Parts: sequence; structure tokens; C-alpha cells
Amino acid sequence: MTKPRLVLASASPRRLDLLARIGITPDAVIPSDIDESEIPGETPREIAMRLAQGKADACADRGAFVLAADTVVAQGRRTLPKAETVSQADDCLRRLSGSNHRVWTGVSVRSPHGEITTRVNESRVRFKRLGETEIRAYLATGEWQGKAGGYALQGMAEAFIVQIIGSPSGIIGLPLYETVNLLSGAGFPVRETS
Repeated sequence: MTKPRLVLASASPRRLDLLARIGITPDAVIPSDIDESEIPGETPREIAMRLAQGKADACADRGAFVLAADTVVAQGRRTLPKAETVSQADDCLRRLSGSNHRVWTGVSVRSPHGEITTRVNESRVRFKRLGETEIRAYLATGEWQGKAGGYALQGMAEAFIVQIIGSPSGIIGLPLYETVNLLSGAGFPVRETS
């Protein structure tokens, strides 16, 4: 029997690295290009779920499983942007400094037959109070580019984190527990890890 194909609906090297940790290599990487604008009244959890589902649908491929994810960083109901400019990243770091926030990552798996299942992982993160020198030094690294909330847990920003309650892989962009369960539940053969 031929192993089914898996499409990752993301160009994120972090998601590829996370999948490699659990022995999965997608057959194709097809970044989805969907409108990620917020809908008024939507909660951060709802945004993460809608975008993950939308990305899975946008990359639908008959005969393949499609895995998609989206990460949202929020303080209360306020979502922080995926920082594209130094100014955005600076604003995010100042908001996160000395406070708590939540990271919501939606994961969707679309089966070859079109069934879609989605889970949302929630993690809580506490940042230390950041000094001006720390903020400027971090901005100079460029790690923040394209990252929800303007930081990357897997980089230098890990030194800013006082506490995590939840999934580090979810904060990075693909919660592995939910991913394995969704793929297995949809019928994709996931290698057992010991």
C-alpha cells in the first residue's frame, strides 16, 4: 500500500523543523495565500481556528492530506500583529514587557476526501520587564520579522520568558500533540515515537 501524501500549507521553516522532530517530512510545501484580516468581534482563538481552516482549504489537494496552522499572540482580546517593521516589533515588545499574554495556535488537517478537523492550542506566557538595551538588541537581530507578537521563542527572546504554561511547540507555531492526534485521527500514518 502506498503511503499517502502530506502537504504542509506553510512556508515556515519552524513548522518543518517541528514536524521533523516527530519524524514527518511533508511531500510538498505549498504556502497558502489567504486574507488574514481580522473580522470585527472575533476572539483570538476564533481567528487562529478560522485562519488554520482557511489555509487548509486554500491548499486542498485531491489525494493528499493537508496540514495547516496559524498562530495568534494576544493580550486579552487584543491581537498583536505579525511584525513586519521594526516599529511594529518595538511596539509588541513594549506591550509584552513585564506582562502575561496568550498564544493561540490553530491546527487543521484536511483529509484527501475533504473532511477537515481543527484544534486550537492555548499557551500562556509571562515576559520579564525588558530594558531599553534589551529591546534594541533584540530588534537588531531581525528574529522578530514575520513573527506573531514580534518575537521568536526558539531564538534569543527565550531569555525574556519567565514562565510558560502550555506547549512550547504551539508557541513556536505547530503544537505537536494536537498535530499528531489530528493526523492520526484523519488516517495519516504517524510514526510512533518511544
